[in-house]
Amino acid sequence: MFLALLELRAARGRFALMGSVVVLVAALVGIVSGFTTGLGDDTVSALRALPASHLVFSSDARSDQFARSLLDTKTAAAWREDAGTDVTPLGVSITRGTTDRGAEVDLAAFGVEPDGFLNPAVTSGSPLTGADSGTVVISDALADEGVAVGDTLVIDRLGIALRVVGATGRLSYGHVPAAYVPLTTWQRIRFSTPGAPATTAVPDQFSALALRTPPSTPAADLDERHSTTTLTEEEAYEAAPGYTGERVTMSSIQVFLYLIAPLVVGAFFAVWTVQRGPELALLRALGASRRRLLAHTVVQAALVVVAGTAAGALLAAAVGLLVGERVPFSLPATTLVTTMCTVAAVGLAGTALTLRRVTAADPLTMLGANR
Repeated sequence: MFLALLELRAARGRFALMGSVVVLVAALVGIVSGFTTGLGDDTVSALRALPASHLVFSSDARSDQFARSLLDTKTAAAWREDAGTDVTPLGVSITRGTTDRGAEVDLAAFGVEPDGFLNPAVTSGSPLTGADSGTVVISDALADEGVAVGDTLVIDRLGIALRVVGATGRLSYGHVPAAYVPLTTWQRIRFSTPGAPATTAVPDQFSALALRTPPSTPAADLDERHSTTTLTEEEAYEAAPGYTGERVTMSSIQVFLYLIAPLVVGAFFAVWTVQRGPELALLRALGASRRRLLAHTVVQAALVVVAGTAAGALLAAAVGLLVGERVPFSLPATTLVTTMCTVAAVGLAGTALTLRRVTAADPLTMLGANR
C-alpha cells in the first residue's frame, strides 16, 4: 500500500491524466444513463402512471397500437363478462390546442371514464366528473407551457372547448404532455371532422381496454375468443411512438462506453507496467512476492478508477442539476450508483490485462541477465 501511494505521488502527472480520462468516461456514461431514463420517462410516464396491469388492443394492430387499435363497446362488454377483473376503456391520441390566453400547446389526450379507475388523481383543482364532459385535467408539464387551472383550451381545427379544472403530475406520452378528458370528449377529438356540426355522431370506440389486475382466464384464450391482443403494461410501452428506438440507441451507446472503459484503463496500466519493469524486477530481487506486486498494482488501479468514477458521478449529477427540466434528463440516485459501480467494475477488469506482466517480472533482470 505504501509503495502504491509512493508511486502515485511520484508519477502524479501521469496518474492525473489517466484519472481525468476515467472521470470523463464515467461522467459520459452517467449522462447517457440520465438521458436514457429521461427520454423513457418523457415517452411513457403517462402509461406508467396508469393503475392497470394489462392493456387490450385490437388484434389487427401489430405496432403503434395506441394510434392504430380501435375497440368498441361490444368488445368491452365481452371482456367485462369474461375477464373477472375491472375493465375500463382508454383512448389515446395526440392533438394541439390554444388557450384563451393565447398559449399554443401540443397535448396527448387520454380519454378515460370519470367514474373508472383510470381517472387520475389531481395535485391541484378538481378531478374529472361525469357531470361535465367539457373539462380537462392537465399534466404539470402543460402548466409550464402557460396553461393554468381555469383556462379554456380549444382544440385546433375542431373548435372543441375544454375548461381546465385540475392538474396532475408531470406526465407525458411520446414526448408530449398528457391531458385527461372524459371518454366521450376524446371520441369527439379523435373522430370529429373539421367543420362538421357539433351534433354529428361519432363512433363509440376507443384505443384500448385497461385491466386493473390480471384476468382470471388466460389472456391468450380471451384474445382468441374476442380477436384482441393483450399486453402487460410494460409491454405496452413499446406501443408508444419512438420508445423502442430510443431505448436501443441509448443502450447501445452505454454498452460501447462500458467496452471502452476497460480498454482505456488496461492500456494505461499496460504501458505503466512496461515503464516500471526494472523497478518490479528490483522488488522481486529484493524478495517481494508476486502476490505483493499484484496487490500493489490492484491498489493503484483501484485508487485511480474509484476516485475517477466518483468524480465522474459528481459531474454527471451536476449536469442533471444544470439542465433541470429543460431537457428530458432523469438520473435517480439508484441509477447513478448502479451505473458508476458498473463503470468502476469494468475499469478494474481492464487492469487484468496487466497482471500477467506484473507477475512475470524477472529478478535476474537486475543482475544483468539481459546483457
